[in-house]
Amino acid sequence: MVYSRFQICILIVILCCYNGFSQQKQPNVIFILADDLGWGDLQVYGHEIIQTPNLDRLVENGLVLSNFYVNSSVCSPSRAAFMTGVYPSRLGIHGHLASKEQNQRRDMADFLNPEVVTITDIFQQSGYATAHFGKWHLGHTEEAPLPSAYGIDQFKTNTSNDTAIFDLWLPSNRPKSSKMVVDEAIGFIHDNREDPFFINAWFVDPHAVLNPSEEQMEPYKRYSPASYTERVYDAPIGHKGATQIYYATVTEMDRQIGRLIDALDSMALLENTILIFTSDNGPEVLEISNASHSAAGSVGPFRGCKRSLYEGGIRMPFIMSWPGHIPRGYIDRESVVSAIDFLPTLCAMADVRVPGDLSIDGEDRSAVLLGNRGSRMKPLFWEWRFNVFGRHLDKSPQLAMRDGKWKLLMNPDSSRMELYDLSTDPSELQNVASRHRSVVREMREQLFSWYRELPPGHVDKNAGKMDYSWP
Repeated sequence: MVYSRFQICILIVILCCYNGFSQQKQPNVIFILADDLGWGDLQVYGHEIIQTPNLDRLVENGLVLSNFYVNSSVCSPSRAAFMTGVYPSRLGIHGHLASKEQNQRRDMADFLNPEVVTITDIFQQSGYATAHFGKWHLGHTEEAPLPSAYGIDQFKTNTSNDTAIFDLWLPSNRPKSSKMVVDEAIGFIHDNREDPFFINAWFVDPHAVLNPSEEQMEPYKRYSPASYTERVYDAPIGHKGATQIYYATVTEMDRQIGRLIDALDSMALLENTILIFTSDNGPEVLEISNASHSAAGSVGPFRGCKRSLYEGGIRMPFIMSWPGHIPRGYIDRESVVSAIDFLPTLCAMADVRVPGDLSIDGEDRSAVLLGNRGSRMKPLFWEWRFNVFGRHLDKSPQLAMRDGKWKLLMNPDSSRMELYDLSTDPSELQNVASRHRSVVREMREQLFSWYRELPPGHVDKNAGKMDYSWP
């Protein structure tokens, strides 16, 4: 067959395009996790004061979820869910991992079982270079495995058994802790820019104890009591404002995220990188001593805080950027996505195969993250066995479940049965359990069925209680 010049040109174009597609590497993944950041702490989520211009850049070019949930209201179990796609309570991680003695008192594991398949295991086995920089908090007793036991090639961590000096909690390091994490991430990106990579960049900001520099706090000086007394009485005092300290820390974290975005851009990697930002649980409260100077995190319109199963403790901000693959400036106020969905969802988005025999609780929500609203196939469940600190209204029951618009909370003895229609009452103020008995009955049975599968263990005396010492 003799081809015309036009046909030959078309064939060349097709072959060139095919060759370009065939050589295009899988997307990089960077998962940025803040620590104790509230749903309402960013401008896109309604905060009117804190400046986060770099996260705003991600919003302009990416996706925002209004209904993103973590699977625990504290750090270690929340992180275990991100890593495994499994409810952390099934893994024996019910609260933050601490010393062997404290873990034993609470009938908890000392570390995440390295036999459990993690998302980094799967990406590593698929040819990705994997890294973890920053907070670990998945076990730091003497026997706890290093992050390398979980499919991580390179790491520099704290709250772990990592022997490298990377003390992000040291007061003198707190003003630069986010920078220290980003520096490591940028170095790893530079060294692995020719091949696909997966990075966990897990900040300790804005977890207390916070210690921003004077320069970092300067933009929020007007929120300091020292500024007020100087202006009104010409006699300044030495105290800093909790809002000034907290806001400065969040803005500095955002500045470092901007450095990471710029580094990706300068290496021509931004277009082919899935960049995700969220938080591990809700903000800390003043009653906890390490946050008594800085507990100014916002849960937006919600009730609850860190440790609580009300929305403020478990509903988190979620921003994702992947230029050319998801709609720009897209806000999904309907679809429910959870941390246990990370493993199947990111594997689907990166075309990484999940082992066929892997049993997980999460589901593939990649269609939602690519801009298509959709309902979950399975409900979400939570449990909290310990005390809840903070305002009286934040003290939730021990168990919770969300299915569609409904959220049910209750204790294992069926006390405090609370049903909320989150589509009309996201603040969880109108308990409608008495008006929807059939909904309560059906959800109660599902929640009990899930709860019975969990390992038994210690429950704090005041867990799930809302008693008040009236005069």
